[in-house]
Amino acid sequence: MTTTQQSPKTAGAAAQQQKRHPILGDRSLGEFLMDQRAFVALIVLVIIFAMLSDAFLQPSNLITMTKHVAYNAILALGMLLVIITGGIDLSVGSIVGLSGIVAGVLLQGWQLSLFDVTAYPAVWVVIIVALAVGALVGALNGLLITRFRVAPFIATLGTMYIARGAALLISNGSTFPRLQGEAELGNTGFSFLGVARPLGIPTAIWIMVIFAVLIALLVARTKFGRWLYATGGNERAAQLSGVPVKSVKMRVYIISGICAGMAGLIIASELTSAAPQTGQAFELNAIAAVVIGGASLAGGRGTVKGALIGAFVIGFLSDGLVLVGVSSFWQTVIKGLVIVLAVILDQGQERLKKARAAAQAAQSVKQEAAEREAAAVRA
Repeated sequence: MTTTQQSPKTAGAAAQQQKRHPILGDRSLGEFLMDQRAFVALIVLVIIFAMLSDAFLQPSNLITMTKHVAYNAILALGMLLVIITGGIDLSVGSIVGLSGIVAGVLLQGWQLSLFDVTAYPAVWVVIIVALAVGALVGALNGLLITRFRVAPFIATLGTMYIARGAALLISNGSTFPRLQGEAELGNTGFSFLGVARPLGIPTAIWIMVIFAVLIALLVARTKFGRWLYATGGNERAAQLSGVPVKSVKMRVYIISGICAGMAGLIIASELTSAAPQTGQAFELNAIAAVVIGGASLAGGRGTVKGALIGAFVIGFLSDGLVLVGVSSFWQTVIKGLVIVLAVILDQGQERLKKARAAAQAAQSVKQEAAEREAAAVRA
């Protein structure tokens, strides 16, 4: 009868495997809570506001808040792709305003001086053109960053002013009201984006879900998704591995522009008017949602689930503060504190991971030393 003895290395690995928690894995409780900080924050917010206001958890209020979340969530999904690659997009708020103004111009009649006629495009044409405008600004961002090597912060800061200025020039600083269209002109139906409720759920929420599913599939199931994380993790290494880094960056800024254009269309549809000031500071909400959701501003890390939860945290916080009567000035202060706290927690998570990696490396060195000592004794 033979007896098989486990080597110290095999025994150590088996012991480590036995220590793995079904939920925590090989992480500590602190690391687990850090990883799930956005979800924990959302639960805490819901509990606090439910205690402060009986109306907070009413179904109608939850649907209304989720509809408000949808704007920021769609923006955050586009911003997520940009941040994963290590970039930033400050132009999305201005694209929101510009796309709404473009829709307003087309719905109220586009004067074609050359032919001395006024064109009233169908709603589907208006939507495509407005989204194309968002994609165009995104392409300009990508071109400045990849072709002219302008830092993403500076490039998108410039296009933020360009897009906002274009919206003001087109509208002459005024608002386009009454965007519901007229049946005899064939341009009705725009209100569907912001007012309709298919199956009792606002269209904005359905659009948020569709965008989330599409981007989740893009990130998790395609080669492009792998390229995103490779580019953000180590751009030089990604280039040497054959990743088309410039193409990846160009695409993510275009997608971000399209997401911003859709958010602008939804808001203009809901208000049945378009104002050039719409979307101011929306880029900060999008960035905050992505960071709260666990993405790293250094790139290489982030998930669609995290970005969505982060958007819900920002949205529920804003609407909850309004519901309990907190001053708008204090709302701004509190939102800023939440963003700073999110960044601090992100740094804390990185430190915990580095500490665990160092501990594992030290344990491995000790284990190898013990194996060599045992081998020397046997010899």
